Amino acid sequence: MSQPRNPAQHEVVVSTYTRGIVGPGNPMLGPVADGGTVRVGTPPGCWGPMITPKFQGGHEVSQPVAVDGAEVGDAVAIRIKRMEVTSLATSSGVMAFVDGRYLGDPFVAKLCPSCGTVSPPSHIEGTGDDAVHCDVCGAEASAFRFTNGYVIVLDKDNRVSLTVDKGAAERLAAHARDNARLPAQSEQHSILSLARADLAGLAAHMQPFLGNIGTTPSRDLPDSHNAGDFGSFLVDAPHAYAMSQEELERHKTDGHMDTNSVRAGAILICPVKVPGAGIYMGDMHAQQGNGEVAGHATDVSGITEVQVEVIKGLAIDGPILLQRPDDLPPLARPMNREQRAAVKALAARYGQTHIEENAPITFIGSGRTLNDATHNGIDRAARVTGLPPEEILNRATIAGSIEISRLPGVVRVTFMCPLSILDRLGIGALVREQYAIGTD
Repeated sequence: MSQPRNPAQHEVVVSTYTRGIVGPGNPMLGPVADGGTVRVGTPPGCWGPMITPKFQGGHEVSQPVAVDGAEVGDAVAIRIKRMEVTSLATSSGVMAFVDGRYLGDPFVAKLCPSCGTVSPPSHIEGTGDDAVHCDVCGAEASAFRFTNGYVIVLDKDNRVSLTVDKGAAERLAAHARDNARLPAQSEQHSILSLARADLAGLAAHMQPFLGNIGTTPSRDLPDSHNAGDFGSFLVDAPHAYAMSQEELERHKTDGHMDTNSVRAGAILICPVKVPGAGIYMGDMHAQQGNGEVAGHATDVSGITEVQVEVIKGLAIDGPILLQRPDDLPPLARPMNREQRAAVKALAARYGQTHIEENAPITFIGSGRTLNDATHNGIDRAARVTGLPPEEILNRATIAGSIEISRLPGVVRVTFMCPLSILDRLGIGALVREQYAIGTD
């Protein structure tokens, strides 16, 4: 006898998290109604989970939420309505692995160098690089070190931040969990406990976004590896989450994008690879330039509110992003009335009778390298739109852009796409709304 189905909810609030694994093994909350709202308070990603040995992924993301009516082969549009940083401070920097403290991959399979326990429970003693200790034997047990690190304090109201010196870092470390504003259910150690302060006095703008947001992959895998670049570390790995390259390509959903335009005002369209889609999110950053060239950015606690919409029959392999108009590359921004009039005059001058009606669209691509990621993004765009790959190359060159989202291999492929194709895909209305097409 089948179990009774929970009624769809207009709003789902999430305050529980995974220990670094995303996939069908995680029970889903909800379902949220098609058109409903999901509100999530997320703990920081990256450094906190990285120095917490029991985590088997590089992040601590929210428990997934089922979307009513979402079936395998559909897509889900996630409208990001609100995003707010709640941490008072965080710490980040360039990383190095500590040999002898992991099995193949320090993000996934950490072990105590003294007692050999895999993914051991641990605790914080004092501050500094050697503050993480194994509960089993007491030995210092972090698999990561900073090669250059910083502590940064945050002013969300004025959208500014400042890196601080060692004295301020030590004071913040004394109350690390409170200053990080870790949610009550979060299990990670706060990276503020390390109090690393190599870079002091640097002021920076704040522009928060989510580095890990999307739908559940069809096989359990580490949350930070749900993309083609970090995911490649799983291929033939010596731990329980090993898989082949073909399996990785089939199951992943590329939720770990570290794309700085996935922020309030954007619309993210994600593949559905498990029944209900299983929307999850985490890894909020206070700021990041294109490329996350340091390997990690400013991971913070935060609150995100999204609205979801099922797009039936849109079978995609990875995310499509409708960026905010002000985040679009300059050559992909829709023309205003005066520019369109000038184009019509130019067409008349040369006897060109057809002017394409189009709009910008961005495909996320991922792979082992930036070249691989670019080819992946172009191939995805070609498969979905039906346009030849060579034409997409031309469109991205003169009416779009290829932009780095993360090293070693996540990119944005943006180009102007005919509206007739977007209408056929079932996303024309979303695109027109996002870019106010036909309103002037």
